[in-house]
Amino acid sequence: MLEFLSYGFMQRAFLASLLIALVCSTIGVFAVLRGITFIGAGTAHAAFAGVCFAFLAGIPPFPMAVTFGLSTVWVTNYVQEKGKMNPDVPIGVFYTFTMALAILFIGLMEGYRPEVFAYLFGSILSVSPSDLVIILILSVGILLIMLLFFKEFHFISFDQEMAEASGIPAKRLNFLLLNLISLAVVIALKAVGAILVFALLVIPAAAAQQWAKNMRSMMIYSALIGVGASWTGVLFSYWFDVPSGATIVLIAAAIFLFSVLFSGKRRGSIRIKGY
Repeated sequence: MLEFLSYGFMQRAFLASLLIALVCSTIGVFAVLRGITFIGAGTAHAAFAGVCFAFLAGIPPFPMAVTFGLSTVWVTNYVQEKGKMNPDVPIGVFYTFTMALAILFIGLMEGYRPEVFAYLFGSILSVSPSDLVIILILSVGILLIMLLFFKEFHFISFDQEMAEASGIPAKRLNFLLLNLISLAVVIALKAVGAILVFALLVIPAAAAQQWAKNMRSMMIYSALIGVGASWTGVLFSYWFDVPSGATIVLIAAAIFLFSVLFSGKRRGSIRIKGY
């Protein structure tokens, strides 16, 4: 019954989906509560542009995905503070700018490059041993930083002005959080794809919010939903030969709809407050 676990590519897919789901679903809680989820979509398309440039230039794709993803966060944050505008405005500008770059780079390539489109639509079953090592290192690093600054991230998620008044460097922590979100999106890019990785960041946290009574329970529920949807999606992808990224997102979306319809939040009995 479990013979599929004897295959190396399935073992890597399950481990990669576990790490990616844990990282995206937990850091997604902060993104949802702070209302900065759109940064995930912007970073995903920027990282994909970096991947396209790497294949065009004949260099490793992952470093360029990180470079483009983080650069977008840095430039967006600078423009937002300099122009004193809503963060969605610069994110929207660079979202379309980097996607246009990606299309340009693809147009400059000779012939059809299926490996490029694997990053666009996701292919978790094709995660290589080297991909898994990178995912493992970055996932552990992101999770450790989130654990280290959990209380501070929690504070600024609910009241940034009060956090600043209490002596917490809220702006620096917010910038750190944006960088962590960017890295989380980049490591999930090949598994879920640039089009759908935004959903893995948002949907588990949004579903968990319907059930949770406090921040800690919201993070636990989000992680469980993210991992459950990812592992189920990997199995369905293997059994029925369907796209893994799309399957994972559809399962997560179904959980979200169920949560909205049947959770206590529907009756207004649950509020996310405190630890």
